[in-house]
Amino acid sequence: AVHEGQVVSAQDLTVLLQPLFTQNSRNLVLFLQDRLSIDDFTYFSESYGNKNPFQNQLNKFLINLLQEILQSSPSSLVLPAVDCKATRYLLSVLQESGDWKLTNVTNLNISQLEVNASNPNLLVVQLQPLTSDLKEISTPETIAENDKIIGRVTMDLQERGIHFSVIYTAVRPSRISRRTDVVAKLRRQLMAAEEEDSLSYPPLNVTTGNYTCTLFYASNFSLKANRSVLIDLTNATFLTQNVDTSASECSDSNTTLSLKYTKPVNGISSLEIRFLMTNKFYEVSARSWSTLDSVEIVQDGEKFAKFNVSGISTPAEYSFHCQLVGTSNLYPAKLVPSNNEAKNWDVFISELQIQGFNIINNQFSYASDCTGFFTPGIWMGLVTSIILLWILTYGIHMIMQLTTNNRFDDPKGPALSVPQTE
Repeated sequence: AVHEGQVVSAQDLTVLLQPLFTQNSRNLVLFLQDRLSIDDFTYFSESYGNKNPFQNQLNKFLINLLQEILQSSPSSLVLPAVDCKATRYLLSVLQESGDWKLTNVTNLNISQLEVNASNPNLLVVQLQPLTSDLKEISTPETIAENDKIIGRVTMDLQERGIHFSVIYTAVRPSRISRRTDVVAKLRRQLMAAEEEDSLSYPPLNVTTGNYTCTLFYASNFSLKANRSVLIDLTNATFLTQNVDTSASECSDSNTTLSLKYTKPVNGISSLEIRFLMTNKFYEVSARSWSTLDSVEIVQDGEKFAKFNVSGISTPAEYSFHCQLVGTSNLYPAKLVPSNNEAKNWDVFISELQIQGFNIINNQFSYASDCTGFFTPGIWMGLVTSIILLWILTYGIHMIMQLTTNNRFDDPKGPALSVPQTE
């Protein structure tokens, strides 16, 4: 039994999932999304009427169950939820719970997947992200597409006669509930906690021998091929780490971070992304500086795209951080195409942090941010202040030009005559 508004911790979640580890048929399908809250099921099912994005049998059952709970409640109800810190390491907990055969379903072609029902199988299906910097696919459409994927996978397994259990969850919640009676101080604490949870997975750690070669992190790592095909590599890079980094190279002067993906989307069999960094000593500043010189994309081993990088450099002892990095002109750190093939790609990286030299204790060093001192907000404040100061100065100058009367009319004497010249 759970209570209203209860947040299920990692320990409680392990206890709830214990029956999955002890039953005879140990086939588990994990549908993993980037953002999801239990409120999404009732909100989207009621708001869009006939266009309800939830159509598969699993989600329909969950929606009916939630509606029954809400209708039977005499007052407003806060449903329980799972702590995002628990779901963050859910895959690791499942792997440690038994001798599972882990299979990452990335191309979503479940019909070609070989499942040996005699052994425990753990299928991890990466669903499309609900939110990204692209903002071109609306949330209901993405949920509807994910709903079709869930229905297609479950129906195929049922037709094969394979008994299985399903977990549908996400890395972080899509909605943060805040009570209206919370005081301002507590509200600030909740917002701070939300920002703290934004780092929902550790950075990608590339090692050479016994020491860490490169650290790489991004909250959103997406590409767009030919202006139409969206490739979200965030989960594959940081969560499931379904990426090959064996081609990465490290030295005191040059570092190459190589990320290889197999069938990231339909139509692309292989994709490699390289980040080329150099470490040079500059006599003017009397110190070494680390610079990200270029980014390369190799599709299917043939198509080669290269981008020159502007604005990504930091002292060699520091890591580099930038809120937005990509091909857009609005980003502070821009990737500039250097050949014709690069013009067919769009790159979107949010909250980039990378370090390729002088890594200590497998952790990022102090981050040098790409944001300059004079941000657009500072410039707006300075310009506005100068305009107001000029208006104030002009007003004081005009007031100082006013003169007072030096002669006054005496009612007991003759009338005061003021010539026109005065």
